[in-house]
Amino acid sequence: MTRQLVLPVHRTVPWGTVGAAGAAGLLLAALTRTGETAERLSLYLLRAAILAFAVGLAFLLDDPARHTTAAVPTPRPVRIALRVALAVPAAAAWWTVALLLVPPGVRPPAGDITLEAGAACVLAVTAAAAVVRCSEVARPGLPVASGLLATAVLVMLFWPGRWALFVPVEDERWSAAHDRWGVVLAGALVLGAVCAVEPMRRRIIRL
Repeated sequence: MTRQLVLPVHRTVPWGTVGAAGAAGLLLAALTRTGETAERLSLYLLRAAILAFAVGLAFLLDDPARHTTAAVPTPRPVRIALRVALAVPAAAAWWTVALLLVPPGVRPPAGDITLEAGAACVLAVTAAAAVVRCSEVARPGLPVASGLLATAVLVMLFWPGRWALFVPVEDERWSAAHDRWGVVLAGALVLGAVCAVEPMRRRIIRL
């Protein structure tokens, strides 16, 4: 039955929105090749590219037919897992291209910046899953994308320095910051798994 769902689920994924966000992210990454000033800003441009793509992934669970498909025998975790599984290869390809667009001499440590990218993308999908679990909204993408952008700005402006997440490569807190990114990623994965499950008792939040 899962195999039979792949094509219908693929058709309902908002590839246009995800693709547009990915294109915007690649454009930001490509700006690192436009001059010496852009090269010095490579880390920030790459982080902006990550945020752009994560905003696109916030729309991954948008499903106008949600209230129709809710009646099918396939559990919601399977339907969500299928959407994520379809998006993973595209996200991996996008990230590979984004990294390669940054000149090697100014490219941040690949492993660490990939951890940031993974955490941001998982957070976006997890937030969408949380909205689906706690509301009747069929298109969680827009409120989640808005919240993601607002949260990123607030974290950069007001997050305590001793727990900093967004630090320059040369900062002595770089390693500790990415330990925290690992915690963020792990927490988002656990929360995402919880939110993917249909609640036994629905508490509806009006958005």
